[in-house]
Amino acid sequence: MNLFRRTKHAPIAPLSASGHNQAPVPLVDEYDPHRRSTVGLDLMTYEQLDEFGRELDAVRQRVLDDLGQEDADYIRRVLRAQKWFEVVGRIGIFLPIFPPAFIAGVICLGISKILENMEIGHNIMHGQYDWMNDPMIDGKRYEWDNVAPAHDWKHGHNYIHHTYTNIHGMDRDIGYGLLRIDEDQPWYPSHRFNLPLSFVLMLFFEWGVMYHGLEVSDYINGRMSKEEFKEHKARALKKVRRQVFKDYVVYPGLALALVPVMGWSAPLWVLGANFVANLIRNIWTFLIIFCGHFPAGAETFPEEAAQNETRGQWYLRQLLGSANISGSKLMHLMSGNLSHQIEHHLFPDIPARRYAEVSVDVKRLVEKYGLRYNTGPLPKQLMSVARQLAMYSKKPSDPYKVGNSPESKALRRAKREAKKAYQAA
Repeated sequence: MNLFRRTKHAPIAPLSASGHNQAPVPLVDEYDPHRRSTVGLDLMTYEQLDEFGRELDAVRQRVLDDLGQEDADYIRRVLRAQKWFEVVGRIGIFLPIFPPAFIAGVICLGISKILENMEIGHNIMHGQYDWMNDPMIDGKRYEWDNVAPAHDWKHGHNYIHHTYTNIHGMDRDIGYGLLRIDEDQPWYPSHRFNLPLSFVLMLFFEWGVMYHGLEVSDYINGRMSKEEFKEHKARALKKVRRQVFKDYVVYPGLALALVPVMGWSAPLWVLGANFVANLIRNIWTFLIIFCGHFPAGAETFPEEAAQNETRGQWYLRQLLGSANISGSKLMHLMSGNLSHQIEHHLFPDIPARRYAEVSVDVKRLVEKYGLRYNTGPLPKQLMSVARQLAMYSKKPSDPYKVGNSPESKALRRAKREAKKAYQAA
C-alpha cells in the first residue's frame, strides 16, 4: 500500500455573495398597512421613488454578484497590516528610554486601533464579509477592541440606527441623548454646553458608545424590562473589565521587567502610551462619525412621515440623512470607508471598499432625479458640525421647542395620546 499516493481533492467552490442580504428593511406601520409614507414627496413622485429604489437595488445586486476572492484578499491584507501595526506599536511603547521609538510606537498602536475599529470591526460586524464563511471575520462572532460590547453595539447601530436613520423618537443616534444637533429636538438647559460636551465625548468616545448601548432611557421609560437591562449592564461590565485589564494592567505589568533599566516609571510610560493610543482612536472615530451624520444639510424625519415607506423612500431617507467626506485613498481606508457615509447608509452590508465604486452610480442617480449629494473635505464638514452644535445650543424663542416648557410638554403629551388612540383604533 502506497502511503504517499496522491489523492484527488474536490475543487474549492469560488466565493459568491450573490445571495448575501443583511440589509435593513423599510419602516412598516403594523396598525395601518394602507397608510402611505410621505418621505420624499416634495422631491419625487411615488412612481419616481419606486424607480429610484429599483435602480439602487440593481446597483446593489451588481456589486454582490461581483464580490469574490479580490475582496476576501483585501480584508485579510488589512487584518495583517493591523496586526503588524499593533506588534510594532507594542514593541515601541516598551522603549521609552529611546523617545523616537516610543513616539513611533504610540502612533503605530493608535493606527492599529483605528484600523481595527473602523475598517475591520465596524465593517465585519455589519456582516459585510459573512458570505466568505470565515469564522475569523464572521459578523455574528467578531468582538472588537473597544469597551462597547459587540452584541449591544450591533443592536443599537446595525438595527436601530440603520433601520430608523434620522427618525425622531426612533433613531437614538440623533444627538446620542446628550447633544442637540437638530431643530426638531427639544431644547434643554444642558444643551447650552453642546460644544464642551461634544469635546468631552470626542475624547472618551468609546465610553460614550458603551453607555449608549446600555439604552438607559429605554429602561427608565419602561421600554426595557429590569432583567433585560441587567443583561446589558453585565455585558458592558464584562467588556469594560476585559479592556481595562488588557490595556492598563497586563501591558503595564509586563513593563515591570524594565524597572532594573528604567526605574519604576516604566509601567507608567506603557500605561500612558495605551491611554494616548485609545485617545487617538477615539478622536478620529468621533470626527468621522459626526462629520458623516451631523453637518448642515443632513435631514431628519418625523416618525409618522416614514411609516410604510417604500424601498425607494428608505433609500432616499438614507441619502438625505447622511454626508460624505472627500479625500485620498488613505483617508478612506483610515475612516473604514465611512468617509462614504452616504453609500454606507444605502448599502451597509456591502464591503466598504466598494463604496468609492458605488458612489459613481449614486451620483448619477442623484443628478438624474435632481437630488442633493452632501460631501466636502474633513475641515469643511467639521466646521459645519461645530456651527450646528453652536447654533442649536441656544435657547429657541419658540416655547414649543423648549423641552421643559408647559407648551412643549403639552405638545408631546398630545402626540403620545394621539399615537395611542391611533394604535387602538
